[in-house]
Amino acid sequence: MLFNSYIFILLFLPLALLGYYGLNSLGKYNLANGFLLGMSLWFYGYFHPAYLLILCLSIAGNFLLAKTMQALEGAGKKALLVLGICANIGVIFYYKYFNFFLENVNALFGASFTLRNILLPLGISFFTFQQVSFLIDSYRGETKDYSFGEYALFVAFFPQLVAGPIVLHHEMIPQFRDPQRRQFSAEWFSHGLFIFSLGLFKKVIIADTFGKAVTWGFGMVDEITAMEAWLVSFSYTFQLFFDFSGYCDMALGIGKMFHIELPQNFNSPYRAESIPDFWSRWHMTLTRFLRTYVYFPLGGSRKGTLRTYGNILVVFLISGLWHGANWTFVLWGALHGLLNCLTRIFKKQWEGLGHVTRWALTFLSVNALWVVFRADSISQAALFLRTMLYMKSFAVRQELYKCFYMAELEVLESHVPLMNLLPSRVYGWHMWLFLLGALFAVLNLPNSKTLTFRPNVWTSFLTMIFLVWSIVSLSGISVFLYFNF
Repeated sequence: MLFNSYIFILLFLPLALLGYYGLNSLGKYNLANGFLLGMSLWFYGYFHPAYLLILCLSIAGNFLLAKTMQALEGAGKKALLVLGICANIGVIFYYKYFNFFLENVNALFGASFTLRNILLPLGISFFTFQQVSFLIDSYRGETKDYSFGEYALFVAFFPQLVAGPIVLHHEMIPQFRDPQRRQFSAEWFSHGLFIFSLGLFKKVIIADTFGKAVTWGFGMVDEITAMEAWLVSFSYTFQLFFDFSGYCDMALGIGKMFHIELPQNFNSPYRAESIPDFWSRWHMTLTRFLRTYVYFPLGGSRKGTLRTYGNILVVFLISGLWHGANWTFVLWGALHGLLNCLTRIFKKQWEGLGHVTRWALTFLSVNALWVVFRADSISQAALFLRTMLYMKSFAVRQELYKCFYMAELEVLESHVPLMNLLPSRVYGWHMWLFLLGALFAVLNLPNSKTLTFRPNVWTSFLTMIFLVWSIVSLSGISVFLYFNF
């Protein structure tokens, strides 16, 4: 089930809220948690019933491993941890990377292994990493005596199940246990509804519009001009931002409706002035996971300079591969790791540059690497970037302009005289409005965590506009980009 769908907005979410708060109001706390878990399983199983079996087996198996490990000491305990981590990685490898592995074996050795028709469970990377962190914390003695129902709800809670944030047990289970959070709060609900509507607007109206241009451009890489390549690359940069930011906002908003605070996962990353700064703002819970459970165990920065840079590269290679089974993701991760290391090596020189220069170089680097991330192959990415750099033609075809056409804006422009001044003088005005408006927004507007919410007429009006406009535009439902990872 998608957040940006009629069934979720008009049926699932109201039913989940009514059932959860209704049972809590009767003092049926365990039943309320069970109801919320059942709704979360319905949410996940709606995509494909087979997904449910994989999720349930994963939850049951990891809970059993954690409980058994808590009763052991010494080598047996460590062996069980290794077994649990290998089992989880093995599941991800089979569903996400097995065919990729076979393709490369076939290409490298001239073999002819037949690829399998493997159904990739949505969100498997997210809920598996979440459970790996729980296993490691259990080994360290940092988990408490959670019941199976509490653990299952911690993993399956539907706002964060399929695309994050990657939450930790101590962030979530105490909230599910808190009696105060079981009470309906009009303030939390209104705040959550506002953030949800903002995220829905970002996804449906902004990200999906940029997505049309991206699909057009990457569908004809051999033919686009240099200017079109630049415009399409910026479109993908903004599509990713508003798509993932929109999902994060919707997840945070739904959590608040249930009086649950999810961790921040997105903090205005395009304001970053270096690659390390970017990664402290983008997909923050993934960065936290890799730092806590990979970088630090490898030695972090405690083993000398060369070892530190090696650890950084390993972390970013894992991050790249985590995003998908393609060499483009591996290259993307490696390049981010390399830039991260170079920024540290030349830290003094980098900090000597002005703020605007540091920001511009970081933004252009991130934009170029998103091309690698989006391309179907490394050769396609190379062709796309080469087209951008050669600057042979500044022509822009009408087909690209049309990707940004919005009937709603044209209606306003035709009925409000002042709004027709620029459209009548600037060709492709809708495209420039989206690109320049997006750049202004990502650099200046507050994000959902820094936004000061006041329940008043103005926020009520904005919530209504965001919801109505987005719901009316839901005829072409699109999957969130991070659902693929």
